[in-house]
Amino acid sequence: MNIDVHAHYWTDSYLDRIQALGKDDTDTQRGMGAGDGKELQDRLELMDRSGVDLQILSAAPQMPYSDTDRDGAVEAARFVNDQYAELVKEYPDRFRAFVALPMPHIEESLAELARGLDELGFLGVVFNTTINGRPLVDPEFAPIFEELNRRKAVVYIHPAGNSVDTPLIRDHHMMWMVGAPMEDTVSIMQLITEGFPTKYPDITFINSHLGGALPMLLQRADNQVGWEAPDTPEKPSEAARRMYFDSVGHGHVPAIRAAVDSFGADRILLGTDFPYEAGDIFTRAVEYIPEGLDEKDATAVLSGNAARLFPSLADK
Repeated sequence: MNIDVHAHYWTDSYLDRIQALGKDDTDTQRGMGAGDGKELQDRLELMDRSGVDLQILSAAPQMPYSDTDRDGAVEAARFVNDQYAELVKEYPDRFRAFVALPMPHIEESLAELARGLDELGFLGVVFNTTINGRPLVDPEFAPIFEELNRRKAVVYIHPAGNSVDTPLIRDHHMMWMVGAPMEDTVSIMQLITEGFPTKYPDITFINSHLGGALPMLLQRADNQVGWEAPDTPEKPSEAARRMYFDSVGHGHVPAIRAAVDSFGADRILLGTDFPYEAGDIFTRAVEYIPEGLDEKDATAVLSGNAARLFPSLADK
């Protein structure tokens, strides 16, 4: 069974809620194909045509985050998680989900984390690479990661769409084509230099987009970490090879080969980035994996690694 770990789903009613929280790009997400009704039926048909059996849905980057409106963030998080739970109930063979949290509100996020994992049966938790501009490694968020570690949880991380807070990207029309993989790269290296893989050894981290630029930078990081970030507890390459990375590379075969060579085929999971990759590009997101890898590695990426990571899906 081919399991897609990087797929988005938002209804207009949810986007209305996060727009009220101050999210200013929801108009660009409407009508893209990630909603309910006919969009959902078209999505299922595309999955069938492309050989995607099941998607694990996430609300990222349209997350229910708000520094100032705690109640609104809580309501939006509960709303989207309930929507996902209903969708999974209706299509149990096609969808699962990651829990969205009302960050940065710690107690409320811990409560929603427990509800999502224990009551709704979700497979893990999703974060943007930053929480309203703050990195995931901010000490304020430690109670969340301590609880995730206690639960041996899966954490999926997706770019926020903030151009790494640099106008050199944002003001030159590169927010997603350059900014997003840079967000991935920075976030992963922050986790590594702050020692998250050793501090929280029972969290399974899944990073987006083949790890951004990390496959090309891994040896450089190993060579330079000793003088630039000397408190890093292990080589970046060692830490990275204990994480997972989705296969979203826009069909570029050299990219997935670089990621497999850098991290190992057992660390790559199928991702499509629907609806940002739709139509023929969606199909290409699946087809380029067996095109670029040998049969054993391609099977691992398409299905085997996710089945091992999510045992509840293994027998489906």
